[in-house]
Amino acid sequence: MSFLEVLFLSLIPTFEGRYAVIYGIARGYPLQETLGASILGVLILSLLLPKVLPIVDIIAIKLENTRLRRIAELYINYVNRAREKARPYVERWGFIGLTIFVAIPLPGTGVWTGAIAAYFLGIRERTAMASLILGGLISIALTTIPTLGIIKI
Repeated sequence: MSFLEVLFLSLIPTFEGRYAVIYGIARGYPLQETLGASILGVLILSLLLPKVLPIVDIIAIKLENTRLRRIAELYINYVNRAREKARPYVERWGFIGLTIFVAIPLPGTGVWTGAIAAYFLGIRERTAMASLILGGLISIALTTIPTLGIIKI
């Protein structure tokens, strides 16, 4: 059950693998299981989001003129914030910039936001996927190492 719990948490926007791993360690779950679930979450999001976002975008546009327009507005606002946060990194450093943006373990960054930014800034799907995976894994490392007490901040 602990694997599925950490995996589920690693799929939640802004929480993702970087905080799911802290949760799993704090709960006393086996380290390998916790890391495996967190890494699997990053891989799922990194490979799935670049494929799904164009479809979600079309759905949001169609919802704008229905009773569900509030959902569309929430999505569009989130997308606009993601684009503006990531733009300086991506425009200046491209692949490396997106990777760094995703790797920063702060709310408002991460795989979800990075995937949205990559989509709306026109980054090729394969490039975005590689950048999201690398950044997500770095983010997990940046939160795991201090959590385990290997490096004290």
